[in-house]
Amino acid sequence: MKILIVQDYLRSGGTERQTILLANAFAKAEHDVTLITFRPSGPLAANLAAEVVHHPLQSFDTHLDWFAPGLSTLTKKIIPDIVLCMGRMANCYGHAFVNAARHRWPNTAVIGTMRTGKKLPWLFRHSLRKSHHIAANSRAAKVTLLNDHSIPEDKITVIHNSLVFPANVSNSERKTLRAKYGADAQTTVMLDVAMFRREKNQRELIVIAAGLPARFKWQLWLAGVGPELDRCRRCARELGVADKVRFLGFTKDPTPLYASADIAIHTSKSESLSNFLIEAQAHGLPVVAYAAQGVDECFLPGDTGEVIQFGDQASFRTMIIKLAAPDPARSERARIFAHTTFDQSQQVQSYLNLFAQLATPGS
Repeated sequence: MKILIVQDYLRSGGTERQTILLANAFAKAEHDVTLITFRPSGPLAANLAAEVVHHPLQSFDTHLDWFAPGLSTLTKKIIPDIVLCMGRMANCYGHAFVNAARHRWPNTAVIGTMRTGKKLPWLFRHSLRKSHHIAANSRAAKVTLLNDHSIPEDKITVIHNSLVFPANVSNSERKTLRAKYGADAQTTVMLDVAMFRREKNQRELIVIAAGLPARFKWQLWLAGVGPELDRCRRCARELGVADKVRFLGFTKDPTPLYASADIAIHTSKSESLSNFLIEAQAHGLPVVAYAAQGVDECFLPGDTGEVIQFGDQASFRTMIIKLAAPDPARSERARIFAHTTFDQSQQVQSYLNLFAQLATPGS
């Protein structure tokens, strides 16, 4: 099949990592894969396989995520069997692909994706209604499509995110990294890996950590970049915990962080399915997270992690202390759950099966 994937920019977010993973996997399966991005380059661009043809539309980075010059012209040259729209901006263009397919390429299927818990722009909603099918990355996202957007159930397929970083590192590497950041054997290292955007709400993580009992020795590791980073740095200073909060910046491969931490914590206000929580489980980390959309699908609530209602900082702290205690059996259950539920080959094959079904004339 000729598969066209559309993405605005290869920033360091979860959707972008899934885009790279899928593009590379489809190409490995010997499909003709083209990735169109609106903006050139991006932190993850170097992770694309050589077999994937990458066409950035902007000749230089205008920093405008919505600006897609020449999108229609380039798509006409490709004449894809499948168009997969990844991310908010790409999905806003979905209706244009559908219109082009209707008039020029009757066997082309346009697939929208639902990968967000944020309010959808009008063009996004319009495109979802027009798309031939929608791939939702969580059961919760499917419910939102059904209840809030009146999308027919037979037009939605749930395909979970693939596990991006499944590998572990050695215990000696864990000790080395913890020593680098000043975390000894008695320190509970809490980890969050996410872009610093307002909806990811890392500031509340800092507030929660600052309110932990004095007897509880901790560090908070925050990996990522974004517009809220400076605000979070100021918050740590103002609360007097700057010496306990480590801002680790963009991390190409966070595997060593997962292997070196003790617990994953997440106070995001908006999710569909959190890559971070899935990866944390794959490395055996227990999870404490606010109840954003799809969060309870990332681990086993009441067993390998706990879901906390928004704003209940006291319960959040209580669960941090409870789950910070090592439990090898719980860690093994977390690993098995993550590797079984979010297996790369399984999720990639689910996409390919859907593509084959939709690309068949008369389907």
